[in-house]
Amino acid sequence: MATVHHWTGLEARALRLALRMSVRTFAAHLGVGTRTISKWEKLLSSTAPRQDTQAILDTALARAEAAVHHRFETSLSEAGRTGAGSVRRTTASGPQAWEYETWADDLERAAVCLSRQDFSFAGVLLGRWLRCTPRELDEKGRYLYARSLTLAGDRRRLEGSMQDLLSAASLYRDAHSMFIELGIPRRAAQIQLTLAVVAEMSGRLSAAASRYEALTSDERLSARDRARARLWIGTALAKQGHAGPAIALMRSAAEDFHDLAEPEEWAVSQQKLALAHRGIGDLTRALCFMDTARSVGRPHSPLEHVQIDTAQAHILLSDPATADEGRAILAGAAHMAGKHGLKHQLRSIETIRDTEEHAWPRSTTPTGTTPARYGTSTH
Repeated sequence: MATVHHWTGLEARALRLALRMSVRTFAAHLGVGTRTISKWEKLLSSTAPRQDTQAILDTALARAEAAVHHRFETSLSEAGRTGAGSVRRTTASGPQAWEYETWADDLERAAVCLSRQDFSFAGVLLGRWLRCTPRELDEKGRYLYARSLTLAGDRRRLEGSMQDLLSAASLYRDAHSMFIELGIPRRAAQIQLTLAVVAEMSGRLSAAASRYEALTSDERLSARDRARARLWIGTALAKQGHAGPAIALMRSAAEDFHDLAEPEEWAVSQQKLALAHRGIGDLTRALCFMDTARSVGRPHSPLEHVQIDTAQAHILLSDPATADEGRAILAGAAHMAGKHGLKHQLRSIETIRDTEEHAWPRSTTPTGTTPARYGTSTH
C-alpha cells in the first residue's frame, strides 16, 4: 500500500487519475474548490497543498481500493518520480523513520473512528501499518506498532462477536508483550485491564473479577483506571448474583470518580448501580440511578447511546406496568446496534428479550410478579 510523505500537485493529480475522477468530482470528493485542484495540476511538483489538505489527501488515499493504489503508483512511475522520496510502498521491512509522523496521525484518526464506531475505516488506517515486521523496526517504530495492535484489539472488542473477542485477546497479548519489552509499564497495565474486560464480555466472570481485583492496587495504573477496575469487579459480581458486595464496590468507585472530577466515568457508575439495584428487585432506586446517569452523562457515540438505552430498557422490562415502554426503547437500541455493527450489544439485547419472554408472556403477565434476574453488558 502506498503512503505519501509530502503531497505536491503531482501526487494529487496522480491520485485523481487513479480514482478516475474529473477535476470537479475530485474537488467535491476532497471537499476543496475546483480552482484549487486546477492550480495543483498546473503547477504540479512546484506547489504543495496546505497541511490540513495534506491530511485529507492521506485519508482519500487510505480509503482507496488496492486497484487505485496500483494505478496511483503506476502514474507516478510514468511521471518519472519513482525513487524521489515523496511516495513509498509500505512493505514487510517497515516504514522509514520519516513516515512515523504519518503513522502517528493515522493512529489518532483510527482512535477517532473507533469512538464513532467507524470500524471499516479504522481497519484501513491500522491495516496499512500492521503489515510491517516489528523486529525490523527501531524503538519508536515498535511503540507505534504496539499502539496499532492495541487499537486493532479495540476495534475487535467493540465489534464484539465471540470470534472478534478471541481476536482482540490475541492482539492485546501481542501488544502487552511489546510494551513490556519497551519498558512502558503503564501501557502494559492498561492492556491487562482491557484483557479483563474481554474476559467479562466472553462470559468468564470469575476470571474477570479476579483480574480486576489484582489491578485495583496496581500502581502502574492511574487513579482513574484503578477506580474503573473496582467498578468492573462490581459489574462481574452483579452478573453472578452477588448484589450486596457489588453495590458496595460500585459506590466506592463512584465516590472516587467524583473526587477525581471524572463526570463521564461517574455517570457510567450510576448506570451500573442502576442495573445492580434492578438485579435485587429495587426498581425505584434503579430508575433513580438511571435518571442520574442520563442527566449527567451525554452519549457522544452510537455505542454509548445503545448502552444507556439498553440499561434503561432492562429496568423498565422488569415491571409489567412499564414493559411496553421498555420493549420500544430496546427495539431502538437494537436498530442502532445493528446499524453500527455492535455485535456484543446485540447479543445482550437478545438475551434480555429471551429472558423477558420466559419471565412472563406478554398477554398473561401477572400483576406484581417479581422480575427474573438476568445480566447485560455495558462495556
